[in-house]
Amino acid sequence: MIYDVVIAGAGPVGLFLACELRLADISVLVLEQAEDPQSPLKRLPFGMRGLSLPTIEAFYRRGLLDSIASPHRAKDGSSSNSSGAAHWMQQPRRPGGHFAGIQFYDDNIDTSKWQYRLPSPAGTSMAVEMEHLESTLAARASAMGMEIRRGFSVEDFEQSDDDVTIRAGVGTFRGRWLVGCDGGRSAVRKAGDFEFVGTDPEFTGYSVEVEMVDPDKLSLGRHYTPTGMYTYSRPGTIAMVEFDGGDFHRARPITLEHVQAVLRRVSGVDVTLTALKLATTWTDRAYQATDYRKGRVLLAGDAAHIHSPLGGQGLNLGLGDAMNLGWKLVSTIRGDAPTDLLDTYFSERHPVGAQVLDWSRAQVALMRPSRSTRALEAIIRDLIDTRDGATYFAERVWGVSLRYDLGGSHPLEGRSAPDFELADGTKLGELLSDGKGLLLDFDADTLLRALGGRWGNRITYVASDVKDRMGLRAVLVRPDGFVAWASDGPSNSEDLVQAVSRWFGQA
Repeated sequence: MIYDVVIAGAGPVGLFLACELRLADISVLVLEQAEDPQSPLKRLPFGMRGLSLPTIEAFYRRGLLDSIASPHRAKDGSSSNSSGAAHWMQQPRRPGGHFAGIQFYDDNIDTSKWQYRLPSPAGTSMAVEMEHLESTLAARASAMGMEIRRGFSVEDFEQSDDDVTIRAGVGTFRGRWLVGCDGGRSAVRKAGDFEFVGTDPEFTGYSVEVEMVDPDKLSLGRHYTPTGMYTYSRPGTIAMVEFDGGDFHRARPITLEHVQAVLRRVSGVDVTLTALKLATTWTDRAYQATDYRKGRVLLAGDAAHIHSPLGGQGLNLGLGDAMNLGWKLVSTIRGDAPTDLLDTYFSERHPVGAQVLDWSRAQVALMRPSRSTRALEAIIRDLIDTRDGATYFAERVWGVSLRYDLGGSHPLEGRSAPDFELADGTKLGELLSDGKGLLLDFDADTLLRALGGRWGNRITYVASDVKDRMGLRAVLVRPDGFVAWASDGPSNSEDLVQAVSRWFGQA
């Protein structure tokens, strides 16, 4: 059998991409190295991940948000689940996020500066447990007809002008396209000889769950020290960083004695550990593929870019790749895509990845154990505690500032579409659940109706007034929810035809 798409990797990125492809009945096979998807590192305390605004909006627009969100989710869209809520509820002010451990607070953020935001079920941030996220996406993809085979690790592949032959363990599989979503040590990236460039690590990071003789010896919270940084919460959850050039990561087994020695060096406290219940290491290595596509082979998620987990943006970056790639690959497979549509996956997502990698590097720079860095930290603390500073950091951390350069003149083009509420109460996000584009016409313009009908198999045309027009008369929204064209004056049919042709092909 030849599948339309073979995906390497059954993590959140690969599973979400499979869901996107199955919306258009594209045949999908997912190959996953791990026999068992469960892992203690995907559960609390280390399995909690923060979802940014673009990710939450993507899940909302595909009807996945309710199943992914906590049942105790707050009305503002933030998670009130588990330890995340317990942490901020113990503080006098509610944190909105952090930069290198320096918190900014919700009450300091000026959301009025976000001109094209409307109330939406998709809040600005949310926490989710990795195990729950993966199981939810796997269940959705399987229900949509995706096939997943576990215990198959991609070893090599050969591609022709028409398809890709993949060797994985004892099996050989064929697909018209292969997408590597197989993590930072991606076998697809290596077998495809993709160039992977960046900066080498400065530290080894540790996430451990331990038992101690005297837990009260360590101070709670996050602390910068002359040798690194550590964060401690009771009874024994510790994250710490030692600036050793990343030498220990994956070099030797993680033992109780080693963790105790590192913790003593980093904290400066003579603690004694009695048990090592869970431990993993990580680094701040920041690398990115110089291209996300070679012929019929593409990369997404950590296979395309890796960086430290500081700020928790890696998962969101990968899910954004999947949302951007899915509909473009669908159009290419169907044969109705514009010639260069698939190329825009790289041109749009590579700059976003590069920006996140630099954001990660900047946080590492602020963590270095030196007097000059501590002086810089004091300045950043002052800035982040201002209204403008907190708003800037929230825009970056939450993903509010994300905008693709689509070459248009309207300030809304390239941004996530506002969640307009139609006259009948329907929200824009609900109209994108089928993976098609959307032409929303507030004035029921005859010309727009005729144009919308020409691309009816790829674009849903909706003529309706909305609760808040935001000064607009019509918007063209891509399947991923980003605005391809917007008009706040008399309809310009030529501009609209060009925008539709660019993203959806000829009628």
